Amino acid sequence: MHPPLTDIEVRVLGSLLEKEVTTPDNYPLSLNALPAACNQRTSRDPIMRLGEDAVIPATIALHRRGLLRQIQPAGSRVTKYEHLLGEEMELGGRELAALGVLMLRGPQTPGELFARTARIEPFADLAGLEGVLESLMAREPEPLVARLPRRAGQKEARHAHLLGGEPQDVPEDASVLSRRAAP
Repeated sequence: MHPPLTDIEVRVLGSLLEKEVTTPDNYPLSLNALPAACNQRTSRDPIMRLGEDAVIPATIALHRRGLLRQIQPAGSRVTKYEHLLGEEMELGGRELAALGVLMLRGPQTPGELFARTARIEPFADLAGLEGVLESLMAREPEPLVARLPRRAGQKEARHAHLLGGEPQDVPEDASVLSRRAAP
């Protein structure tokens, strides 16, 4: 994604993705609820402490990119926010689940993703999740997910989203190849 999203924009978008499914009665989120969703201590890595002063510029930037919509429900004086990632990037529920968990929890193995996406969009088996990851890595004109090289002592490779640019822990010489080639 050019330019890449900031860490705060990724957190806002990921939080909206998650809350749409996990708390549908409270979705879309108000400006009061959005920082609480971003700062949640469970299902987040890293844990952030964002206030409205950080969230408001992120919502404006995401709105300008067509990834977020502000709405004012009938009979309400409160503006609420909903993500448009699925519509804007033509992603289905399974792709959004995998991408959302990567946005909220950072790089993960397929096994970790399989367990963590279950509350958003369950996969029948690990092969189904791996197929979704492959499709996100093969997207044109640019991939949304990259396979990271295995770390020393680790059994499985991890995957990371690319909405915020190249993951920081990918060695520079492996970043392009790791997107498509298995380690």
